[in-house]
Amino acid sequence: MSKSVHVIPLQRVSVAEAAAWHQVVATSMAHDLPGVPTPDPGQIHAQLTQPALGSRRLTWLAIGADDVPVGVAGLRVFTSPGQEHLSELELHVDPAHRRLGTGSLLLSAVVAACLTENRRSLIAAAAADSPGEAFSERWGFRRALTLDHLILRLDELPEADLPQIADTAPPGYRLARWTGTVPDELADAFAAAKNAMNDMPVGDLDYGSVAWDADRVRAMAKVIADRGDTLLTIAAVHDDGTMAGYTEILLPQGSGPRAQQYDTAVVPAHRGHGLGLWVKAAMVRRLRAEHPGVVEIETDNADDNVHMLAVNHRLGFRSYRRTREFQLDVPAT
Repeated sequence: MSKSVHVIPLQRVSVAEAAAWHQVVATSMAHDLPGVPTPDPGQIHAQLTQPALGSRRLTWLAIGADDVPVGVAGLRVFTSPGQEHLSELELHVDPAHRRLGTGSLLLSAVVAACLTENRRSLIAAAAADSPGEAFSERWGFRRALTLDHLILRLDELPEADLPQIADTAPPGYRLARWTGTVPDELADAFAAAKNAMNDMPVGDLDYGSVAWDADRVRAMAKVIADRGDTLLTIAAVHDDGTMAGYTEILLPQGSGPRAQQYDTAVVPAHRGHGLGLWVKAAMVRRLRAEHPGVVEIETDNADDNVHMLAVNHRLGFRSYRRTREFQLDVPAT
């Protein structure tokens, strides 16, 4: 264990501390996830300083010789009813300073915080077959879920298929679309549809569940806007006013070429009508029309979520990497 490294908890994250965090994350991701865009400094600063929805964040910075940042750790402590047992880890160590005990120092601080916060579950993600996976298993995390990451190249879509999918409305349904906060007249219906995500496959993760209402969906949109990102939503609305399904796309601030898929869900009573494929195809057309600088969409699905994987493959998504989700059952004091 390196005696020259010390770990400091961050209180009010300064611009300099956010820059140090970004330096470590960018170097770590470039090494472990070549080809995956790294967050820019503004995104990191917003992540560390802006409030999150239904959670709060604790952060640590590992400093090496000559005050060089060599590692970072973040702990998301969930606060929503149904998730009070849960916390989530983000940990990065500069590749040049690995295998010297820095990651263990940071994780020790995180586990101690979990005990203080009375959290029994700590979840973490690592690229499949990466140093992070080996580190997690060495620390006693158990593998709970495998995620398949997929990319859709908008310039490689089969042109003949997309208009047919997007323009063919299932009988009894219409599309609604918005940017940012849901319109007031759809807020309650959208919240009800959001609860369909609670049956999403999560493997063996002890993730809990979240109850959505109109106030929560508005709060979520505000959190995203406050950190400088843009949220696009397209929903399928039934003739009776029920929201039957929806899909969300996140455009990170700075709006680079890659968009991030957020939720896609279809309410159980409305499944079997092709609504998932319909709303996602409509979102592709919207991106092409309104955001021509976006050339690809990244999404991820649990590897046992066979229905959504089939929808994504039908639309043209292709697998390009895998992530493991791990869980540490934190021992009670």
